[in-house]
Amino acid sequence: MKIARRALAALLLPAPAFAQASPRVVVIGGGFGGATAARSLHRAGIATTLVEANPTYTACPFSNAVIAGLRPMATQRFGYDALRAEGISVIHQRAVAVDATAKRVTLADGTVLPFDRLLVSPGIELRFDALPGYDEAASQAMPHAWQAGAQTELLAAQLHAMPDGGTVIMAVPPNPYRCPPGPYERASLIAHFLKSRKPRSKLLVLDAKDVFSKQRLFEAAWAALYPGILEYVPLAMGGRVTEVDAQARRVTTDFGSHEGAVVNVIPPQRAGAIAQASGLADRSGWCPVDPSSFESRLVPGVHVIGDAIIAGAMPKSAFAANAQARIAAAAVVAMLRGAPVQTARLLNTCYSLVAPGYGISVAGVYQPANGLLTDIPGAGGTSRPGAPASVREAEATYAEDWFATITTDAFG
Repeated sequence: MKIARRALAALLLPAPAFAQASPRVVVIGGGFGGATAARSLHRAGIATTLVEANPTYTACPFSNAVIAGLRPMATQRFGYDALRAEGISVIHQRAVAVDATAKRVTLADGTVLPFDRLLVSPGIELRFDALPGYDEAASQAMPHAWQAGAQTELLAAQLHAMPDGGTVIMAVPPNPYRCPPGPYERASLIAHFLKSRKPRSKLLVLDAKDVFSKQRLFEAAWAALYPGILEYVPLAMGGRVTEVDAQARRVTTDFGSHEGAVVNVIPPQRAGAIAQASGLADRSGWCPVDPSSFESRLVPGVHVIGDAIIAGAMPKSAFAANAQARIAAAAVVAMLRGAPVQTARLLNTCYSLVAPGYGISVAGVYQPANGLLTDIPGAGGTSRPGAPASVREAEATYAEDWFATITTDAFG
């Protein structure tokens, strides 16, 4: 953490005069990674343009609480006025092409933006070709709610409209995907909703893997809070969904089929569309990067951060994107100034709500090694199993504080 803070402090130092025209950096993607990177670059004296298609960013962290009726959707929405007030140029257009050789980005309206360095924080793209029967049209009947916004509200509306006694089904994908503990937080909060509002209903969680983040903590909480409500089926017991029928709200697994009144399908994912279109992603669908500078291993002069990258042990999360943004911005500044790139350690903490006033977390510290970001042994860990209610309540408060801090840091 101290190293990351020193890197941030370096970004805040006055920029020396350049012998040539001031360098220009374009940032594509205005989420936690892109917005943080744009602010960091601008504060280092770099002329920065942020390209983001949407005038309002809808945050995924805490959106599971919206689904469960514990939080209004308005608390998830953030604009870019603070960035503009700082002097950052913000363009609400979709980036459609990157020419790294000519150093220019083309936008959907035909505008061409030149750059000296490009930083891309493209987020994820849902793979609607990966699960038979599940395409974009099917998501209107079986919402994924994995990109916060209209889908979040749709899943919430379906849960509220479901008759008491109905079955809710969740289909969880294999790794990798955005926010590893996210599906299990969602399962917990949906179970809380059912327990509170529709006590005769059940939740069936079908998982395409056997091991998941914070598993011991989640399963202990489920046993204590949601017995008879939440049923978890791992891969080994037939949890992998192989096909869906959106019209019938039916999912098929290796062991049989299940129908639900509400079905939440989280499909496999890959790096966002602009990463695919610009050659930043490899055959895995994700973007390989140098873990010290986050420069693409496939397209020189372009840096990639956030959920889209192959980050080794570091998970895909808002906290990770924010941390990577600072380090990548520092690397861009160093490269533009002809200075060496400093190697830094990165911190990530993921909070999850299991119920109102019941939080758990996992933290890790990472460093570049062998071409990836690797865990520093003994530097992280999870919440203490068997901790008293006061500790779980404190972690829920820490989660709220973290969200307020990170959203202010990114969006002002």
